[in-house]
Amino acid sequence: MRFFRSAKRVAGQSTEGIPRPPGYRWRGTWQELFWRQRVRVGLPLVVGYAWLARPTAPAFAGGVAASLLGVLVRGRTAGHLRKNAALTTSGPYAFTRHPLYLGSLLIVAGFLLAGRSPVADGVGAAYFALFYGAAIGREERRMRTRFGAEYEAYAARVPRLWPRPARADGGGLPFSWRLYWRNGEYQTALGFAAGVLLLWLKMRWRG
Repeated sequence: MRFFRSAKRVAGQSTEGIPRPPGYRWRGTWQELFWRQRVRVGLPLVVGYAWLARPTAPAFAGGVAASLLGVLVRGRTAGHLRKNAALTTSGPYAFTRHPLYLGSLLIVAGFLLAGRSPVADGVGAAYFALFYGAAIGREERRMRTRFGAEYEAYAARVPRLWPRPARADGGGLPFSWRLYWRNGEYQTALGFAAGVLLLWLKMRWRG
């Protein structure tokens, strides 16, 4: 029931007895609606992945390495991200406009590689394309509204997701551990460690 109440709220239908203005039209997309349910959808997928995973030592090593790279990318990004304060263009943001999502993609790809399940691969790819595609679109609309021409200039020189080399201009702000902790990125590292332990235990259990 909570899912349907949330869907109605996003779609512009009142759920608290407060009518919408005459002529109101919900201007979001179904991807945005599903994005709000990403955790509820993601948790059973994680359970399914754990059940389907068939790790071997080579796959485990390669997958963990890829996921660790993603954790490092996200951690480096979090140490530069000043939410709601200014447009961040330093650190990984000099190479890609969405380094957090790039890091998440590497983490997911690494775990899928380690798990060796074609079913999990397909579901994981669909989940990432649906939910994170919506997230990137939502965030870019918000940034364009907030920063206007400054963001347009930034978007013109930095790619959306896949990074490319950038010239160092010496104006970037340094990495900050305070920002890393404030942004809660340590939770990603803890989740990564738990996932690695789970895969290792399953690999040992399977012999």
